[in-house]
Amino acid sequence: MSLFKSKKKSFLTPNEVAELMMVAPVTVRSWAQKGLLAAKVTPGGHRRFLKSEVERFMHESGFVPGDEVKPSAPRVLIVDDDPVMISYLQGIIEGFDTSFVTEIAVTGFEAGTKIHTFMPDVVLLDLMLPDIDGIKICALIKNEASTQHIRVIAISGNTSAENVSRILEAGAERCLAKPFDPEDIVKILSAAVDVKKLTVHTS
Repeated sequence: MSLFKSKKKSFLTPNEVAELMMVAPVTVRSWAQKGLLAAKVTPGGHRRFLKSEVERFMHESGFVPGDEVKPSAPRVLIVDDDPVMISYLQGIIEGFDTSFVTEIAVTGFEAGTKIHTFMPDVVLLDLMLPDIDGIKICALIKNEASTQHIRVIAISGNTSAENVSRILEAGAERCLAKPFDPEDIVKILSAAVDVKKLTVHTS
């Protein structure tokens, strides 16, 4: 039974929130420490999360309770604030394989949240975002043990030698210049499918 279907349970433990959102308990505690997810502290010093607050957080981060995604379905997070580019990338992905699950983030803050709630296999990352540059987002992904396996593909209209060098040093696999060949994205998605199948079969 879903935790949200239980009428009697008003508060959730960190472990219950982690299980619900498919992240590590330490990630839930980190959200609480940063003020992203409000928590109550019991007299014994334990955090408890109001169910309505968890629902709010999940809604704002793009996670919809009740979504059922097969573990074998590769996930792609598109991080870009350009609606045209987002639509273009979605078209490439859907044309390649309709079983792919995609999610969108239009700001660095939103991307940081969805990295943990959506758990993508691949991030297609624009370098120029309204609140933070993509290089910092890439570094955050690659510096955390629970997310460093994610493949980061940078996409930018400014692929100067300095930008390319910095994003690759941050951990990106490639840096594609706009406009790019759709076949480059297809090759990346093909590799993601192979890795996902290998992971599922050996886990």
